[in-house]
Amino acid sequence: MLIIKLDATDSTNAYLKNLLLHDSPEDFTVVLAHRQFAGRGQMGTHWLSEAGKNLTFSILKKHDALSAQRQFSMTVATSLGVYRALKRLRVPELKIKWPNDILSGSCKICGILIENLTAGRTIQSSILGIGLNVNQESFEGLEQVSSLKLLLGRPLDLEEVLHLVLEEVATAFDQLQTKGYAELKATYVDSLFRKDKPSTFRNGKGELFMGFIRGVTEEGRLLVALEDDVLREFDLKEIQLLY
Repeated sequence: MLIIKLDATDSTNAYLKNLLLHDSPEDFTVVLAHRQFAGRGQMGTHWLSEAGKNLTFSILKKHDALSAQRQFSMTVATSLGVYRALKRLRVPELKIKWPNDILSGSCKICGILIENLTAGRTIQSSILGIGLNVNQESFEGLEQVSSLKLLLGRPLDLEEVLHLVLEEVATAFDQLQTKGYAELKATYVDSLFRKDKPSTFRNGKGELFMGFIRGVTEEGRLLVALEDDVLREFDLKEIQLLY
């Protein structure tokens, strides 16, 4: 495993994409940045991180022509890898908020952004961007955000946490290869935040409604049971789960 450490960059995902254009990096190459100026989250949001306090890194995962229909398997494996690493650190009340935020209780501690590089109908490689709040103590202007230090009551060694996460993400991808997507997806669904609990959602029109999370489809759409137990599928642009 090659780990490229940078003092600063716009985005570790962008750095890896550029590296792919000009070189042939090995599978599971990691790019880690001390400071990230333009870190991004889902739906174009910005990932704000205090320099030197957290982990902002990206992992390159190469494929043998992965079907585009299976792209959500990248989310499942990456999310579970981070989730299991934090379990080993004894972070309390861990859950995965669909599709790939990691929560402790109702506080977000990790965001994941996956970008797939395609050729035709297949995915040639994926860039797994991970932002994990480790030792930051103040999140001014941000609600329901926390860090490992705040949750565990002690500072953590960034290098140790990095290698633990990388180990568990690699293990999750090995399990995806050996045990198959269905088994890993079932574990992911069992770990979902507010699964089978009455929850409030907002649709694309800003309207609120109630429902129960029941799971995800093969393609990663959220399955929500509405009134009269009618089951509907939603993609990321169609629904927002409120806390």
